[in-house]
Amino acid sequence: MLNQKIAILGAGSWGTALAILAARNGCQVLLWGHNPDHVASLNQHRQNLRYLPGQPFPDNIAVTADLKAVAQFSDLILVCVPSHGFKQTLLALKPYRTDNIAIAWATKGFNPDDGCLLHDVVADVFGKQTPSALLSGPTFAREVAAGLPTAITIAANQTEFAHHLSTIFHSERFRTYTSTDLIGVEVGGAVKNVLAIAAGIADGLGFGANTRAALITRGLNEIIRLGIKLGGKQETFMGLAGLGDLILTCTDNQSRNRRFGLALGQGKNRDEITKEIGQEIEGISAAKETYLLALKYGIDMPITEQTYKVLYEQLAPQIAVHNLLSREQKSES
Repeated sequence: MLNQKIAILGAGSWGTALAILAARNGCQVLLWGHNPDHVASLNQHRQNLRYLPGQPFPDNIAVTADLKAVAQFSDLILVCVPSHGFKQTLLALKPYRTDNIAIAWATKGFNPDDGCLLHDVVADVFGKQTPSALLSGPTFAREVAAGLPTAITIAANQTEFAHHLSTIFHSERFRTYTSTDLIGVEVGGAVKNVLAIAAGIADGLGFGANTRAALITRGLNEIIRLGIKLGGKQETFMGLAGLGDLILTCTDNQSRNRRFGLALGQGKNRDEITKEIGQEIEGISAAKETYLLALKYGIDMPITEQTYKVLYEQLAPQIAVHNLLSREQKSES
């Protein structure tokens, strides 16, 4: 889509990959980062050496650390910051935002302050009538930037906005599907990170493919239970933003959450692992937020519960597995 201007907030791997994709599709892109030194590096080297080396920026990407410049640049803003910084970023943008600016995000997770979904944060900060949309699905930033075939879901509160975003990002190698189920897409994107940690732990303990398949399948049931309770649609969880993202994150070591769990299962220290990975591990906070939501609504989420106890109550991974395997027998459905 030629001459469309889009501002992307968050100069990590995912924000950078989406900036490259939009620029290749003919958009004028302004990529914002909060760290002036990182922004200076991006401008100097014209690539993200820290998070996405080897992917040079097209000429139609500019980089800034100025939020006011972001608001003046475009009427479409895509937020790609970690979930713990999502609300703060919107609040920092608010003084500069004009009424016609639409908000989209590719952040996966819950608001850590109260466990609410991110579309509720957008509505609280900018109003319920703001065009709002989420990009989610089985995606690794490096593969998107490399132009490898990928498919995602774009869910929006306004159908025309979902289609507008689809025209911006859809390409021969990046297929977009639209949805109106913001809740379902958000729940799938947040909880799959918790289950990826669980799958990594199981593999780190030396269990096999059978165990991993069981975790993915029973984990999907947990996503569905919570998602439907919060207002999501069951069919969403069988699609790209549900099952697709869950399979990707639980089975490939490009997933930071899976690698984190893998190292935990191998007996490594949590702080040591986090330092080694060097990027946000969304599943750590999502485990707590998901567990608290399960308690609040009385939802049976045993894999989430045991993962939470490993992360926050120092439960040994071996005992967590024993707790899961020793549960009372029941009907699958």
